[in-house]
Amino acid sequence: MIIVMNSRATDKEIDLVVERLTTVGLKAHVSRGASRTIIGVIGDKKQITNFNVETLPGVVKSIAVTDDYKLVSREFQEEDTIVDVGGITIGGNQVVVMAGPCAVESREQLLMAADMVKKAGAQFLRGGAYKPRTSPYAFQGLEEEGLKFLAEARDATGLKVVTEVIDVESIPVVSHYADMLQIGSRNMQNYQLLKAVGRNNKPVLLKRGLSATINEWLNAAEYILSEGNPNVILCERGIRTFETYTRNTLDLSAVAAVKNISHLPVIVDPSHATGIWRLVQPMSKAAIAAGADGLIVEVHPDPAQALSDGKQSLTPENFTTLMGEIGSIAAAVGKRL
Repeated sequence: MIIVMNSRATDKEIDLVVERLTTVGLKAHVSRGASRTIIGVIGDKKQITNFNVETLPGVVKSIAVTDDYKLVSREFQEEDTIVDVGGITIGGNQVVVMAGPCAVESREQLLMAADMVKKAGAQFLRGGAYKPRTSPYAFQGLEEEGLKFLAEARDATGLKVVTEVIDVESIPVVSHYADMLQIGSRNMQNYQLLKAVGRNNKPVLLKRGLSATINEWLNAAEYILSEGNPNVILCERGIRTFETYTRNTLDLSAVAAVKNISHLPVIVDPSHATGIWRLVQPMSKAAIAAGADGLIVEVHPDPAQALSDGKQSLTPENFTTLMGEIGSIAAAVGKRL
């Protein structure tokens, strides 16, 4: 249920509604928009049904939300969420680009990649220190040593750092070094991990699961918001279909759909979606045209020598070309790079 407050409702009236809700064991999430204040209600459906909220001062009406997800829906918040990551905003008029290698392989490799993507115009450095891989024999990452290299690269370039957190236990150490926590596709429905990052104050990049529906993806985001962390960015990274030419099938219709039903920012990962570096550039441009708020792209100084995902990684030269091309696409849809 959502509770719509009068546009002239006072803080005292809003606090009273929240107090009454919590007294009966319900959770209240307040969203103050430009024209109205909405209170999202989460908890036992029976308690919600029996709660006669419209008798309280300042309340205009209550609305039953039929979707499983409440807090991430447009019904709860009409205005787009803009996530601020150390002064870099995601979800506004600027297209944000996150770039770097799939995995942190060495200090030299990462510092070189960071310098190159910074010069090309990226705002974030991406790179995996913890690498959940399909094969137990594949490169698993440098772990905390890799995190230290990421922090050093941030200090050297000014780029913000986004990197994956793979379990609840690693949240404190990753949070110490990173500006944004990434939840990978394999962990999209790891509910204990989602709850834990929801209790953390770091922004979260939530990748869509390998075979997740839009409803499942948004419900995963709901877990994070329901624990108190509103700073969630969704990432479409392709889904598993019958097609085998590409690594996954990039679902750009999901970008437009999610922007319609949710207020959360959406970015696109064309590297994991296609698995083919030649397709990354056209799919990046298509993503911006479809309304994506940004991109996360794999860039490696020498893709042929990459320890993971070299086939889908752009060279610094190709990434520079891409950055030059997406600016005009962004401008065409009313955004800027």
